[in-house]
Amino acid sequence: MPIELKVPSVGESITEVEISEWNKAEGDSVKRDEVVAILETEKVTVELPAPGTGVITKILKKKGETAKVGDVIGYMEVDGKRNNEPAQKLPEAEPQRDTEDKQESKTGESEKSKDATARDRAEAKEMVRLMPAARRVLAERGVKPEEVPATGPGGRLLKEDALRYVERVKESKPEQAAAEKKTPAGPDLGDEESVPMSPLRRRIAERLVEAQQTAALLTTFNEIDMTAVMALRRQYRESFEKKYSIKLGFMSFFVKASIEALKLIPQVNAEVRGTDIVYRNYYDIGIAIGGGRGLVVPVLRRAERMSFAEIERAIDDFARRAEANKLNLDELRGGTFTITNGGIYGSLLSTPIINPPQSGILGMHAIQERPVVREGQIVIRPMMYVALTYDHRIVDGREAVTFLRHIKGLLEDPARILLEV
Repeated sequence: MPIELKVPSVGESITEVEISEWNKAEGDSVKRDEVVAILETEKVTVELPAPGTGVITKILKKKGETAKVGDVIGYMEVDGKRNNEPAQKLPEAEPQRDTEDKQESKTGESEKSKDATARDRAEAKEMVRLMPAARRVLAERGVKPEEVPATGPGGRLLKEDALRYVERVKESKPEQAAAEKKTPAGPDLGDEESVPMSPLRRRIAERLVEAQQTAALLTTFNEIDMTAVMALRRQYRESFEKKYSIKLGFMSFFVKASIEALKLIPQVNAEVRGTDIVYRNYYDIGIAIGGGRGLVVPVLRRAERMSFAEIERAIDDFARRAEANKLNLDELRGGTFTITNGGIYGSLLSTPIINPPQSGILGMHAIQERPVVREGQIVIRPMMYVALTYDHRIVDGREAVTFLRHIKGLLEDPARILLEV
């Protein structure tokens, strides 16, 4: 009997997925628990494993199509058997010669069927190997895909491969190249590619627009002298890493400082719910991470109870799994406040957007040596601009400035973090 390949449940709030990738084509063999398809949701990427060892017999939903949780998107036969075809009735007894003729005819048809199936599989694999942009470039130039060397992952033929091959052909045929130069150049359709937004990218877009439309956003800025934190890291870097097997980064200092500032200004840790303000006495800190498929914000649950080492380990684990699209849906839910670090990309200053229904987000930026005045003297110090975007409906400017100044004071004198003063 054929086995159904169904979309699994991926969380309470998610009812639909997009087929991101089929790792197998019809007719391909698979082993038990081997990933046959990648499903993408608005929050996480999910792998669909094979329920047994066998052969993929039918793909119902192609790459880019959507399916609901519980939908059947394909079929497979275990142990390589294809039992989904109706059983053939045995022919009645006939003269020996006729039987032999029919047997030969059936054998010929069977061979033709095998050849056709093999061609279909080859074409299916070729379609997977050939990327859409490359297909257009080759079609416009009348070049066959098999003539072009592929350099993409998994043997994929990329647009760059196609353009590179076309240029080489032009160089080897100067007369043709000269003729093309004389022809007025029209728009090169190969320079454009229309790709549907992934569910994750659509969700990011929706959340950003929602934040702008439902909250009264305002941003305040300050700068932090990172001399003390950097000196502390240098002093204890080796012993910290030796004891905890993790590097001591900047983010744990900012998480700790943010928690103390949230205790001082609880409005920034609150949310608007209807006509009420809901204050939280716990601190679930979201850490914005650029994942493999887009920005994700996994949450440090009860971060106030975590040590520096626990925070660093958790963030390192989030970053690794985000890159591999392995984060769980529960890890992305909730959060009372968010920290984002644009400095790792070189950003000097930006205005982050809050993650609804949260009321605040802290933006870190690149550390840059700048001249500053200390005790009447101009000195060079490692400075970082920080930004707090907040919901002005429940956070006033005075509270926002006080919040950011408190973080500045804690990081310029890190001993205050341990003393909670």
